[in-house]
Amino acid sequence: MASDTADSRLSTIRDRIARAATIARRDPADVTLIAISKTHGADAIRPLIDAGQRIFGENRVQEAAGKWPALREANPGIELHLVGQLQSNKADEAVALFDAIHSVDRPSLVTALARAMDKADRRPPCFVQVNIGDEPQKGGCAVAGLPVLLAEARSAALPVAGLMAVPPLGVDAAPYFALLAKLARDHDVSGLSIGMSDDFETAVTLGATHVRVGTALFGERE
Repeated sequence: MASDTADSRLSTIRDRIARAATIARRDPADVTLIAISKTHGADAIRPLIDAGQRIFGENRVQEAAGKWPALREANPGIELHLVGQLQSNKADEAVALFDAIHSVDRPSLVTALARAMDKADRRPPCFVQVNIGDEPQKGGCAVAGLPVLLAEARSAALPVAGLMAVPPLGVDAAPYFALLAKLARDHDVSGLSIGMSDDFETAVTLGATHVRVGTALFGERE
C-alpha cells in the first residue's frame, strides 16, 4: 500500500464501486464514497484531497475538531461526516462541525440533536443507526425499536437521510445489508450507509448510497 499513490488508490476504489453498481444496474453516481480518515493526520489526508476526494468521515468529534478546520479552510468544498458513536453532550459541536451524522441511535440523542440544530439553525442530514446483528458491544437501535426511533426523529424535525449499520465481523455481510435495505423500504427511507473496505462492493450491489472506506484508501493503521 505504501508504494501506491493516493490517486491510484482512489481511482481503484471508484472503479470498483462503478463496476458493482453496473452489475446491479445502478448509476455509480448514486453511490457516495466517504473516505474514513479517523486516526489519520493531515499529512495522510491531503494527498487524497489533492486526488479529488471531497467527502471524509470521522469517528470522534474531538479528533475531527482538531484537524479539519485548517484542512477545510485550505480546501473549500470538503464535506465531513460523523460515522462514530455520538454522546448527547457533544451534539452542539457535532451539528456545528459535521455535514452529516450517521449514528443516531437513541431517543436522548434525537432530543439533543434537535435542540442543537434549532440553536445553530443548521440541519445536517442524519442516518439512524441500526444494530443489525443484535450485538451488545455495538451501537445502534434494535431492529424492533427502529419504528419508534424513526418516528421520534421525524417528530423532532431531524432530517432523516437513511439508515446505517455495521454487520458482524467474520460473516457474510450480504444478508445484513439486505435486511437493512428492506427496513429502509418498509419505513420509506432512501439512504443506506453500509459497506466498508472489505465489503463495499457487496453493499453497492444491495443498494448502498454511502460506503465508508478507510483502510483501502489510507492503508493499515499503525
